[in-house]
Amino acid sequence: MATQARALSRIHSFYDRLSPSERKVADYVLAHPEEVIHLPLSQLAERAGVSDPTVLRFCRAIGYRGYLDFKVALTQDLASPQKFIHEAVEPQDPPLVVAQKVFAAANRALMDTLQGLDDATLTRAVDLLDRAGRILIVGVGTSAPLAQAFFNRLFRLGLLVWVQTDSYLQLMQAALLGPEDVVFGISQTGASIDPVLTLEEAKKHGATTIALTSSLSSPITRVADLTLYSSYHELRLEAASSRIAQLAILETLYVALSLRRLDFAEEDERRIWEALSKKTL
Repeated sequence: MATQARALSRIHSFYDRLSPSERKVADYVLAHPEEVIHLPLSQLAERAGVSDPTVLRFCRAIGYRGYLDFKVALTQDLASPQKFIHEAVEPQDPPLVVAQKVFAAANRALMDTLQGLDDATLTRAVDLLDRAGRILIVGVGTSAPLAQAFFNRLFRLGLLVWVQTDSYLQLMQAALLGPEDVVFGISQTGASIDPVLTLEEAKKHGATTIALTSSLSSPITRVADLTLYSSYHELRLEAASSRIAQLAILETLYVALSLRRLDFAEEDERRIWEALSKKTL
C-alpha cells in the first residue's frame, strides 16, 4: 500500500516508469515538496506545465488513489523531520559533519525501508528460501559483496546454497536449475543486465526468482516472481545508505529462517565456532 512508504521515496522508486509528462510533475514535487502540500491540483498542473489529468495520473502511477491521498502522504512525510542532518556533503564539511550526514542518510534509508516492508512478501520470501531444493544467490559489481554476505549467512542453516558473482557462471548455473530451486538476485538499480539475464534463464527452467532492489520500476522486477524493495537517500551514487538498507533486509531473512531452523542454526554455529577457534591466538 502506498501509505506504507514515504511519498518522496515512492516518487524516486517509480520515476523510471512514469511517462514524460508525469515526470514533469515528479520533478516539480521533488524540487518543491513544501510548496506542493499547499497547492490545489490545478495549480500544481500549471506550475509543472502539464494538464490536470496528468497530475491525477501521476498520483495513481506511484500508488495513490488520487491527489488528496497523495497530498496527505506528502504532508505526513514532511511533517516527520528527522533529528539528523540530511543535506548533501559539502567540500568544507569537517569529518564529524560528514559522519552526521552519512549516518542520517543511512538512518533514513533504514526507516523508509522498514515502513515499506510488507509482511506477506517477507513471509513468502522466507517460505521460498526455506523450501528450496537449491538456492543460487547472484550479484555483480557493488552488489557482489552483498551476495557473498547473504551466502555466508544461509549456508549455516543446512540450506543447499550457492553464490555466484561471475556473469557467465551465473547463467551457466541458472541453466541447470529446476522447479524446486530459487534464484535470489541482488541489484541496487535493478537495471544491470547480468542479474536480469540470470533470472530470465532460471525462470525458463521453472525456478522461482526473487529480487532485492532499490527501484520498484526496474527491469529486474519484471522477471522476478517476488521483489523486496530497499529505500535509499543517497549522498552520491552507490552510497552506503542503500547498501545498509539491503543488508538489513538480508539479515531479516536470515534471522527469520534461523527461527524456523533452530536445530540446524545452533548445531552449525557451534561447529563453525569450534573450527574457527583454531585460528584464534
